[in-house]
Amino acid sequence: MSSVFSGLITSKTRVRVLMRLFLNPDRAAYLRELADEFQMSPSLVRTELQQLTEADLLKSTRNGRQIHFRANTRHPLFPELQSMVRKALGMDRILDSIVQRLGNLQEAFLIDDYAEGKDTGIVDLVLVGEVDPGNLDDLVGKTERYIDRKIRTLVLTVEEYARLKPSLDQRPRLPLWSADTLATQVA
Repeated sequence: MSSVFSGLITSKTRVRVLMRLFLNPDRAAYLRELADEFQMSPSLVRTELQQLTEADLLKSTRNGRQIHFRANTRHPLFPELQSMVRKALGMDRILDSIVQRLGNLQEAFLIDDYAEGKDTGIVDLVLVGEVDPGNLDDLVGKTERYIDRKIRTLVLTVEEYARLKPSLDQRPRLPLWSADTLATQVA
């Protein structure tokens, strides 16, 4: 995994843990889940989880016999680390090249694997609003080449989104952009 972190952090396991937990800080993970996902020994993952927890970059909570880890959003370095993770995964490019040039976009969010922080190579992007399909195809193609990942898009009208929202809300979700957020930032 080549990323922004490669030159800064020498432990590939630590990079994977940071990328998994900092992309979507609302999602928690436990030791065995991460070890299985990374196809690494639990002892390697445990060591990194302990060090990151001791550095206060991760918070842990016990849930029965499992200890769940998540990014510490109150840590002073959290915004910078999350920004680096998004850049390493190409999320900043998705936002810059797709979201801002599509037309009357109301909302954009990731679902499934990337929303959980899993770098599977396929980015599932949901776009809500009126989108120019030709422009979207062109921007997606260029962005895919730049970030070296496949982007699958689901474009929904506001009405379609309202109808499908209950089923979409059952899936892992990571908001990327909202016209409401933009309106409050401009106001």
